[in-house]
Amino acid sequence: MNETKKTYLTVALTALMLILIFAVIHFIRLNTDTSRDTIKVGFVYEGDESTPYTANFIKAQRALEKQLGDKAEIIVMSNTHETAGGGKALEDLIDAGCDIIFTTSFGYGEAAKRCAGEHPEVQFCQATCYNSGDDPVYSNYHTFMGEIYQGRYISGVIAGMKLREMIDSGKLFPEQAKIGYVAAYPYPEVISGYTAFFLGVRSVVPETVMEVKYTDTWSSYSVEKKCADELIERGCVIISQHSDTTGPAVACEEVFGKKEVYHIGYNQSMIDVAPTTSLISSRINWAPYILGACQAVLENRRIEDRVRGNVHGNDIGAGFEMGWVEMLELNSIAAADGSNETIRRLINEFNSGKVDVFRGDYIGVDPFDDTNTYDLKNGYAENEKTSAPMFGYVLKDVITVVG
Repeated sequence: MNETKKTYLTVALTALMLILIFAVIHFIRLNTDTSRDTIKVGFVYEGDESTPYTANFIKAQRALEKQLGDKAEIIVMSNTHETAGGGKALEDLIDAGCDIIFTTSFGYGEAAKRCAGEHPEVQFCQATCYNSGDDPVYSNYHTFMGEIYQGRYISGVIAGMKLREMIDSGKLFPEQAKIGYVAAYPYPEVISGYTAFFLGVRSVVPETVMEVKYTDTWSSYSVEKKCADELIERGCVIISQHSDTTGPAVACEEVFGKKEVYHIGYNQSMIDVAPTTSLISSRINWAPYILGACQAVLENRRIEDRVRGNVHGNDIGAGFEMGWVEMLELNSIAAADGSNETIRRLINEFNSGKVDVFRGDYIGVDPFDDTNTYDLKNGYAENEKTSAPMFGYVLKDVITVVG
């Protein structure tokens, strides 16, 4: 055999070997593909679409329905009390054959984690909680939340700009720059939010002080509205909230004309119920996580490998940069000039890591132990280790909790 024939034979054998290798790889892939065609998804809601907090999750649920269509069967448990009904709702969804279950309020965390340990075949995804890294750690138990302090801070800046406009026009003296906050509970999630909001206001009007009233409930229109009414009576000229109804917004709208009071919302735009006074709202966009987690189950992948965000073990979160936090409609009639431009600038600065929110000449005091303090001159990196907010100190002398 001459050299030319040897060369041709070598090339032919090499090509044949490559074809065989690719055929084997293809065969292995076909026979080890563990992805699925359909998925059964459960949601547990403390409220229903009438409450802004739950309505915000329902937006993500509908985005999931639109994206997956016939691939997803969705079962919803609404108006489920966190402690009294959470465990029963979870068991019902497990019995229904759900592949993945989303629990959407902090109080479900204990029951959801217990069920994860008992049902390793189901993925449990708990919003606003931070116990996924606590022992015992289950690979099928996950926590998630948007880094909402970013939206709270920008909302505070918009409120501060309105305060500055009122001061500059002579409607308000600097020493009258007092704002109010209707807060659900003295939890770090709530305290972190109102602190970020307050520091946003102070970046524009340094004289600002804030009063906080706790409702001791997540969702009560009458209680929230009453708290807002009382803060307005105490001289607060801007009211914000970490509570689930439109009560504070309505309180501001009803008093307008007698007093000039404005509102900053949460979870959904509240301009429809307070067209004169509601300036803006921010919200967590739950869709990036919920859609990504369901796609991970369909593809038989680890959720934290499929969802884009800042991962801490089985916990994940993100802010503006990955679409997890959003500013909602600006009320251009009521807001101060330049508000839109400021929002765009600050979002860009958050995306590039240029905004250091929790820093300043302030001492934070633990509301349950006044010997435990934190000096904000050193700064505080919120969401550094968890998706859930962890700053739980009330700023001394400038933020007052009132009964």
